[in-house]
Amino acid sequence: MDQLHQQILLLFSIPIYAVLIPLEIFLSHFHHWKFYSWKETLVNIYMNAASAGVDLLLRGVALAVLMFFSQYQLHIQWNPIVYWVLLFLCEDIMFWLEHYVDHSVRVFWAVHVTHHSSEEYNLTTGFRSSVFMPFYRFLYFIPLALIGFRPVDILFMYAITQVYGIIVHTQAIKKLPRWVEFFFVTPSHHRVHHASNVPYLDKNMGMVLIIWDRLFGTFAEEMDEEPPRYGITSPVENPHHPIHSIFHEWKAIGADLKQEITWKDKLKYLFYVPGWSHDGSRQTTTQMRADWSRQKRKQMAEASAAKRKAKIEMEEVF
Repeated sequence: MDQLHQQILLLFSIPIYAVLIPLEIFLSHFHHWKFYSWKETLVNIYMNAASAGVDLLLRGVALAVLMFFSQYQLHIQWNPIVYWVLLFLCEDIMFWLEHYVDHSVRVFWAVHVTHHSSEEYNLTTGFRSSVFMPFYRFLYFIPLALIGFRPVDILFMYAITQVYGIIVHTQAIKKLPRWVEFFFVTPSHHRVHHASNVPYLDKNMGMVLIIWDRLFGTFAEEMDEEPPRYGITSPVENPHHPIHSIFHEWKAIGADLKQEITWKDKLKYLFYVPGWSHDGSRQTTTQMRADWSRQKRKQMAEASAAKRKAKIEMEEVF
């Protein structure tokens, strides 16, 4: 990035480090919210440092690939305002697509799961990066280079939207005005995304705009009767171990591939949705959600029957 881009990025990001995180830590301690623990915070910082190191090594590769494809770009005379607005919209929807794939294909989930494995949720969770995502993230931006956006601007826009993506990792802010909640990803929306409650699984994939989730059927509202439980559906053993915390899902994939199964099933363990198993011993999100829905309908039917019975008994008394 050129010097101007770097200065703008620093202008956006420094307040998070210097103001917002210390403020949230203070409020958490003052109000006894218990949003933070030392172990989880240190793991978040460690994962961010590991990801930043990989990203730094591969940044030149990402830029080179995008520059290669930009040779074949459409030559459009952009109005500067239109250029930046369209770049933001295109980059945001490509992030939604990447995020959707990360949740829908197990080998990519193995990369992304580290961002979700913490059972705490605070601003430092936003730094709990998917360590190996820099190996493939830039591939989603190739269409943007072909459309006509400058590679350096693509990477700059992604960095800016990531800053926004960090600040929604908070429990300190509840619901925002309805118009904000309708268009933008808010802390409420992203709490849903990080929750392991069945109705919240694989929902609210957007980085800045929530409209993509509303359009593509991946939106879920945070419900008062369903407080988010953070983490993943199968808690990680030894979650603070510096190696296991990153590679635990890869280890699970390796164990699945060692089974005496067909090559077709081995490929499914890599590329099907997380939770798929050849013998049905595990459940996918769709299956868990179906079971949850059946249980809710059963509970509602039982509650309704109990209410009718109580009404009949009351009428008999009088």
